[in-house]
Amino acid sequence: MSGMWGNNIKVSIFGESHGNAIGINIDGLPSGFEIDIDKIMVEMARRAPGKSPLSTPRKEGDVPEILSGYFEGKTTGTPLCAIIRNSNTKSKDYSKLKDVMRPGHADYTGVIRYNGFNDYRGGGHFSGRITAPLVFAGAICKQILESKGIVIAAHVNSIGNIKDKSFLETDINDELLNSFKGKELPLINTNLEASMREEIMNARSDKDSIGGTIECAILGVKPGVGNPFFDSVESTLAHLMFSVPAVKGIEFGRGFDISKMRGSEANDEYYLDGEIIKTRTNNNGGILGGITNGMPIVFNVAIKPTASIFKEQKTVNIETMEETTLNIEGRHDPCIVQRALPVIEAVAAIGILELVNN
Repeated sequence: MSGMWGNNIKVSIFGESHGNAIGINIDGLPSGFEIDIDKIMVEMARRAPGKSPLSTPRKEGDVPEILSGYFEGKTTGTPLCAIIRNSNTKSKDYSKLKDVMRPGHADYTGVIRYNGFNDYRGGGHFSGRITAPLVFAGAICKQILESKGIVIAAHVNSIGNIKDKSFLETDINDELLNSFKGKELPLINTNLEASMREEIMNARSDKDSIGGTIECAILGVKPGVGNPFFDSVESTLAHLMFSVPAVKGIEFGRGFDISKMRGSEANDEYYLDGEIIKTRTNNNGGILGGITNGMPIVFNVAIKPTASIFKEQKTVNIETMEETTLNIEGRHDPCIVQRALPVIEAVAAIGILELVNN
């Protein structure tokens, strides 16, 4: 198994959901960059559980302890390592899951891949909890990118069948992005918040869960970043997005809908804004030939419904090799879309910093 990613910016994650701690090592950060710890804690709080009925009641402080690579408020240039202690664990809730596999979760594939030696408590290394260190790393990368004029922001694009307006049909300005701050459900059309909350709470009442989509915009990336084929902007970001456990799909710009268009509709026509070349539409999501064209990079990711639900489900006991049923216990999210927002922004930041440093 490898928990490492990157060439220019190398990250390595470690830990299990119910272990002593989870953490990350980041190599390739510039020396002398002043880190705003308060901004990091804002990002950590966005992902942290236990804040509202929309998420799991498990409460974790998610306070990172920086062990190396940081001195007198600035990066040293050496590998920066941080851990996050696990404190509010209830491992007994998972005792039956050693042998009885949760449908939709990595219990079965984990057992097969690691010959039964994996830590199954709370999902172990497959848990969404492991995204907390990614948010920490991404928060640092976001600050470095902001110093270069690059801003990353995401909104809830849909919950179930309730869909928000797209960035592609919106003027992405500071006022809009500032309106997202502090919101559990950041939306372009804020009138949808109540119905989205109701959709999530209905799933909880039904002992079920629900998924959705997250749309992310990256502003300020100059034209010419990225490469064709294997190191394209799309392949770099997609690699990282699919490292987030709940992500099951990604599309850039109009994505699959572009297949329904004619070329005359899909092509983004150019025009001059002073001496800057821009496009009148952004159907290709700011990327052509794997390389940025200076328009906002816009992509949408699909987040699956939480696999751990309280409805009775059919499954298999791999110890006895018998079919059985499972009633899951413990603390689980009826929807993880809102908590995944900072994770998507974080891994996008890691990917873009990798690309701009190339």
